[in-house]
Amino acid sequence: MTAQVECRQGDIANQPDIDAVVNAANAELRPGGGVAGALHRAAGPELDRACRPLAPIEPGQAVITEAFGLPNRHVIHCLGPVYGRDKPEAALLADCYRNALELAEHHGLSSIAFPALSAGAFGYPLEDAARIALTTVRETLPHCPGIERVRFVLFDTGSAKLFQDTLESLRTV
Repeated sequence: MTAQVECRQGDIANQPDIDAVVNAANAELRPGGGVAGALHRAAGPELDRACRPLAPIEPGQAVITEAFGLPNRHVIHCLGPVYGRDKPEAALLADCYRNALELAEHHGLSSIAFPALSAGAFGYPLEDAARIALTTVRETLPHCPGIERVRFVLFDTGSAKLFQDTLESLRTV
């Protein structure tokens, strides 16, 4: 069976039909702005406490915790590269997606939802981030047979359309 890959506009903290959501984390795995802030607020203070012994993490790395107050089983925390600073940024961004999928597979999870890692405050150009994310997921899924669904959850409709268009262009290749 081939995993379903989908792109939609929405709130990453409200994906009740998904086993794990991915946090666009900072190195210290602390609450912050954007995705990290939204997930930490929705999960409650237990998430922050669970993250502390796992920090710090390096760009490209992924770690997993329980989801606490979120409607999911787990949160996978990835530190994406800061564009123009962390090198090689494309390889590090691909590592985030690959490592998150491998963690989900290792923990017996069948579905995972990603935000656009590094494309917010870390400055990664959205078109490049979408291409790397979707290409890496497509290349990694054959090695993760337990994963049935991958969802990209984008904050705004323009980003969701860009990811969807990128996904469609990769399907024709």
